[in-house]
Amino acid sequence: MKKSLFSVMSMLVMLSLVLAACGNNNNASESPSGASTGSAEPSATASASASSPESAAPAIDNSKEVKLVGYLLGEAPKGMPDVMAALNEKLKKDINATLEINYIGWGDVASKYPLILASGEDVDFVFAADWNFYIPEANKGSFKELTPDLLEQYMPKYFAKQDPAAYQAAQVNGKQFMIPTTTPDRKVGVIVIRKDIMDKAGLTNPTKMSDLEPYFAEIKKDYPDMIPLNLDSQYDLPAPFGALVQEKFAYAGAPQDSGDPSSVGNYSDLEDATGKILSITDEPVQSSFKYGAETMKKWYDAGYVNKNPYSNKVRSKDNFCEGKSGVAFGNSVDIQATLASCKDKGIETYIIPVLSPSGHSQSNSWLNNGIAVAASSKNPERALQALDLIMEDQSYVYTAYYGIEGKNYAITADDKLTLPEGVTAADNTYPPDAAGFWFVDKDYFKPSVSWTDSYIELNDKIKGYLLPATYLGFSFNNDKVKSEIASLKNVSTQYFMPMAIGAVKDVDKAFDTLASKMNSAGVDKVKTELETQAAAFLAAKGQ
Repeated sequence: MKKSLFSVMSMLVMLSLVLAACGNNNNASESPSGASTGSAEPSATASASASSPESAAPAIDNSKEVKLVGYLLGEAPKGMPDVMAALNEKLKKDINATLEINYIGWGDVASKYPLILASGEDVDFVFAADWNFYIPEANKGSFKELTPDLLEQYMPKYFAKQDPAAYQAAQVNGKQFMIPTTTPDRKVGVIVIRKDIMDKAGLTNPTKMSDLEPYFAEIKKDYPDMIPLNLDSQYDLPAPFGALVQEKFAYAGAPQDSGDPSSVGNYSDLEDATGKILSITDEPVQSSFKYGAETMKKWYDAGYVNKNPYSNKVRSKDNFCEGKSGVAFGNSVDIQATLASCKDKGIETYIIPVLSPSGHSQSNSWLNNGIAVAASSKNPERALQALDLIMEDQSYVYTAYYGIEGKNYAITADDKLTLPEGVTAADNTYPPDAAGFWFVDKDYFKPSVSWTDSYIELNDKIKGYLLPATYLGFSFNNDKVKSEIASLKNVSTQYFMPMAIGAVKDVDKAFDTLASKMNSAGVDKVKTELETQAAAFLAAKGQ
């Protein structure tokens, strides 16, 4: 019996060795050169030991053609159909997929962005950013979780370049739901005005928003078709107020507890190393907000602000060169097309960077521009492959960002971006930066021959303006205070936004009402939760 038992055990050992060898042969075969070639179907053994050095990732099967649907912010340029045809030709060849891009207009972001993700409609990816509802939508389960393994397999170009710290910054409750840009923007907010009107107004060197009152008065007197502050309902609406507040303290615009710049809540001084959390009744927030509101009221009463910006969906920078707006609000990246268009029309511009009292602006994190895969996506892996090419392949970046070579852009002999012969900035159907692909790798970008002297001067100074904020990379998780955040947003719409454009009778009374309504909405509870998370963030940084 002992002999028989020994024989049986020996046979079992031999059988297990044979099976193991067969499993290894199913994984990969050795080519004459020593390179391994994957089989069509990975074995169970390969799946179980995917983390071992000897195993290979399962082959990507793109045999079935798919159509991907993406949503970006803004408005499609006129040349979008030609650009999409070019992108789809490349995508069809490379990953057997085609792409449809839809847009959420600036005036509709707050209402439509959450609805599109919640509706169950066909959507594969959407623009995502820390200032554009990333945390709230991640908490709702709107986005697919993205692991480093998933990115490494389906976005190898991106994975090879991205700083792993970006993945950590994008985590919500310990999980990542965004593909952050590999190249955070080097930009500052800007105010652009017309040099000819500035000279007529007697302004020689305006450096901040409050300096522009004589400029507005000149427009009101001699330019009846132009509105000094022609604000749109989303981007521009809080911009002049925010620029005024920033004259008093380092103000980010959006509160610390919300990614929505049109909302209210708690704040911090971006240059305060202690990171103290501030309510609007704390200093320097209260006095700075009242200063901004009082100035805006004076300008609104004088007729310098369009009477109903809530219904205006055209950004000031998009009708500035047409003489409809006296000021163009934007940033040092997205304003380039406006400056070029004005230059073509013979309009000389003057640029004012929006800076803190110390002369700085907050550095952007990776989360300032990104993309998220919708939880409802039917083809998430193919979407990741497409995004890998669009974000990190130079030919895709040029097509998505600059358009069609020879039609929308050309490259000079000295390696600068220019327009093809016969094309002007005003009639270019696909201006740079206009299509919403802000998350692509900006290391591929080229300087433009259309840059004005004032823009070149600004661009040379930007690095010196930028200062890492105390909470750079911090994102507030509002999961425990969702209802309070929603209530504060309603308070903002009803009581804060009229103050921000100056449409109130008495600033002190309006401010007191706003503070009271915020208290009723639970701002103190939000502040307590924010302080807890902020303290943990600073502790992790060693502060």
